[in-house]
Amino acid sequence: MKLAILYAGQGSQHPGMGKDLYEAYPAFRAAFDAGELDFDLHKVCFEDPDGVLNQTQYTQPCMVAFAAGVTAVLKEKGIRPDYVAGLSLGEYSALNAAGVLDAKTAIELTAFRGKAMAKAAEGIECGMTAVIALDRETLQACCDKAAALGVVQICNYNCPGQLVIGGEKAAVDAAAAAAKEAGAKRCLPLKVSGPFHTTLMHPAGDALAERFKSVAFGPMETPVLFNCLGHEKSEADTIPALLEKQVQSSVYMEDTLRRLGELGVDTILEVGPGKALTGFVKKTLTGVTCYTVETAAELEAAVSALKGE
Repeated sequence: MKLAILYAGQGSQHPGMGKDLYEAYPAFRAAFDAGELDFDLHKVCFEDPDGVLNQTQYTQPCMVAFAAGVTAVLKEKGIRPDYVAGLSLGEYSALNAAGVLDAKTAIELTAFRGKAMAKAAEGIECGMTAVIALDRETLQACCDKAAALGVVQICNYNCPGQLVIGGEKAAVDAAAAAAKEAGAKRCLPLKVSGPFHTTLMHPAGDALAERFKSVAFGPMETPVLFNCLGHEKSEADTIPALLEKQVQSSVYMEDTLRRLGELGVDTILEVGPGKALTGFVKKTLTGVTCYTVETAAELEAAVSALKGE
């Protein structure tokens, strides 16, 4: 068996996520509580009485705290992946799993990242739209055609037949209309609070670059496949530079999954919440066994299956 762990990004968060894991596992609690934040992580993640969990400055540290907790329990139970990767925000969880960032650093960094991204999005009328059943080249031509109206880019290459465009709303809407004319089956506007993974996030990239100067990045114990590359980094690549680029560049998840296939990965564990990445895997690779972990019961079932118990 060759195992990869994939970490979910924004969009699948919901109140109550991780509560049963927090109650069941001391290792989860220790990792989840590692960060020092300016809000009550338990209250937002487990209850969200004020309805702020979907705001990116809260979503990001909550998701990474959840993932760090699951990672800690998996390590305690002897689950060691051959490769790790994450979708957007999930890349920080992957770096935590790989030993590059400890739980405290990963949680606090993504809290900073969420605020920087929210600030970069201020005053921009933005949009993101999922485009179904259109190839990359055709969609890129649609974006080029709409660029006169503002910034619009392919920001997510999720899996065959599912791409996401983002940027300034007028340009995104025009590119989506062109995509439908070019043969896209559907164009689905997404609820987002910013033009993520486009050049409009450049100020967030600059802010992260400055913050990284005071961050201790540890040695990579497990190979990480990076969003903005779609594969492992080279010797010349530095992790801070890749993370700075990641926030303002396309996420190549389909390319990442294909690379995992090339590397012989036959088993994938998605650390949720949600099952979006498992859906991408099933549309991209064949012959891969998938497990998802969002609850304590799912974690126990996945560990038993991976250990052949």
